[in-house]
Amino acid sequence: MGVTMMEVTITEVTMPQIIDILMITYNRASYTEVALERLLDTCDENMRVWLWHNGDHKETLDLVQRLSKHKACYKFHHSVENKKLTEPTNWMWAEADGDFITKVDDDCLMPYGWADTLRKAHKDNPNFGVIGCWRFPDEDFVSEEANKKIAEFKGDHQLMRNCWVEGSGYLMKRECVTKQGLLRQGQSFPAYCIDLAKKGYVNGWYYPFLYQDHFDDPRSPYSQLKSDEDMMRWAPLSAIKNGVTSIVQWEAQLKRSALLVQTAPYDVKYYSGWRELRTKVLRRLKKILGKSSYW
Repeated sequence: MGVTMMEVTITEVTMPQIIDILMITYNRASYTEVALERLLDTCDENMRVWLWHNGDHKETLDLVQRLSKHKACYKFHHSVENKKLTEPTNWMWAEADGDFITKVDDDCLMPYGWADTLRKAHKDNPNFGVIGCWRFPDEDFVSEEANKKIAEFKGDHQLMRNCWVEGSGYLMKRECVTKQGLLRQGQSFPAYCIDLAKKGYVNGWYYPFLYQDHFDDPRSPYSQLKSDEDMMRWAPLSAIKNGVTSIVQWEAQLKRSALLVQTAPYDVKYYSGWRELRTKVLRRLKKILGKSSYW
């Protein structure tokens, strides 16, 4: 009696890549509602939203508690104190076990499809560390500068390389936290990115840009900053730090910020040794002379 050999086809099983997303909320219910609802709309079954609410602003707290019932919401934490960045970030970073980590600000509107695009870019390029969405409007794009930094990578992906990105709308490999640790007290997210670049990771903004609408830009249709009176009442922290009191001044600072990131060196050596010291000295001189720092 012969034995019939069955031909077996082995199909590669691809495990889902989980994204853990932090949103920190405080006291701007109108912004938070738009930003959080959009974020939840962009989530698939492999994305988990961690909500950290600071303070007791009733309208915002009620809103966040209601939206925390969404199927994409994974955990909710309420802090009566305004803990700002470090503690909420490390809360999620320490507990999250997904493949990727991100934070989306409560004043940013994420574009549809952002997660799929950035996740695929990471999969095709193991050396990517932190890649992000872009927050400046088209009018701030300076092609003759940006094109010097835009490069092609595996999988037909392009990146405008930079040693850091802003702390909203990025996608970072979980292994980055495993290798580098949590956010240090007082350490900014751009500084954390620079340290990753020093370890050999490639960071930058995905190109063509994935635009995340930033509500604190007066040019955003969602912005509540439409007059100088609005600036006096709702000025963003970076505007306050730089003594900005008018819409014109604030828009000018945002444009300078956009130009800065398009012209900033992406060679990590610039942020090490004597170059790093030179950068710190120049930043200090700008403050002494009353000149704004833009990032």
